[in-house]
Amino acid sequence: MEVNNDSVIEGLKNGDRSVFEDIYREYYVPLCYYCVRYVERIEDAEELVQDIFLKLWDKHEELEINTSIGAYLHRAVQNYALNYLNKKKVQDKYMFVQDRTNFETFDDGLFKLEQEELRLILKKAILELPEKRREIFELSRYDGLKNSLIATKLSISVKTVETQMTKALKYLRIVLKDYVPLVAIGMASNNLMDIFNK
Repeated sequence: MEVNNDSVIEGLKNGDRSVFEDIYREYYVPLCYYCVRYVERIEDAEELVQDIFLKLWDKHEELEINTSIGAYLHRAVQNYALNYLNKKKVQDKYMFVQDRTNFETFDDGLFKLEQEELRLILKKAILELPEKRREIFELSRYDGLKNSLIATKLSISVKTVETQMTKALKYLRIVLKDYVPLVAIGMASNNLMDIFNK
């Protein structure tokens, strides 16, 4: 779909829902990956990007876009992410002070922090996989597709899927090898358990 021309922008401003849906399908996933560079947690990135699209639709009549849709959305993501980080910094500082008044609460926060750090390392490691390998991994682990369905979806052989998954899991095990004890005591997500059980 060509999303950076005047007719698409005009269609969006006129409230053409099909144009908006096309833009959403084209940019949602790339914008989430772009946003996670700032906010680190994919869940937060997805929430911010969803908010941007909601505002894009709610305010479509007031839009002033002098660049491509892609450039406009990426700038919006950057602005939203920076605002989010500024607010989070204030909140984290407040929570840290509060937690220090209660060691039990502090220890619980430390536990969650370590768990979140582990999840973050996994997310970053997945993003560093070659594009096709990452796509295969995500279809397998996040969408729960079998190798045969992945092969059909991507028009590749089952053997290629198996090879790419093996390489992806090998890489992730190397990246996460220092965290095996944490996985063993249940501090990791199911995705991590999957990786170390393969």
